[in-house]
Amino acid sequence: MRVQRSLVLTAAVLGLVLLSGCRTDDVEGVPVAPSGSASGAEPTASAEPTADAAGRRVVDAATAGGLSRVTGDGAPSDVVVDPGEMRDGMNLVMNNYALAGGDPVLVVAVDNVPEETTERREHLWRGMLEHVKWDYGLGQPEAQPVEDAGPLGGSVECMLASLAEDGDVICGWADDTTAGVAHFPNSTLPEAAELFVAMRADLEK
Repeated sequence: MRVQRSLVLTAAVLGLVLLSGCRTDDVEGVPVAPSGSASGAEPTASAEPTADAAGRRVVDAATAGGLSRVTGDGAPSDVVVDPGEMRDGMNLVMNNYALAGGDPVLVVAVDNVPEETTERREHLWRGMLEHVKWDYGLGQPEAQPVEDAGPLGGSVECMLASLAEDGDVICGWADDTTAGVAHFPNSTLPEAAELFVAMRADLEK
């Protein structure tokens, strides 16, 4: 009789385990409705961060670092550099800036970046190198940190995309929420870095 009673208890426990294992709220991929909500109700989307919570934003400045935004035929007519994924609540700035008769400086910047801003800066760098038609057979240009990132802080780096000491220079910044790059033709690393920091002060608010 002891054996029979043990078998009955074992069967009862096994039945409870099997029943509990069939609950739909334990099945991967099946959402569990929150308590108090009606069955089948749509989940409430999380609120987007406000501008204050998201931090500084990039702006379509008329002048940047003393250079004027180029309009008309000299302005970018299309998305010349892939800015990466753009979500609701993000701003994109893509402009040429120049002194009268000078070489245009192309700026591409975004804000409210959903991933690490240094990752977005690297994406923008690759796009800018493609824009200037950099030959990767010559190697990968090495970014050099700029000691004085200016009053906005974050990280500022520049790279020489040229075999000479002057030529195409690409600079980029990254901080808590924004990232931007710029192409300086016929420049040097020190000259481009100084101008880039000054331009950023007008492009990020």
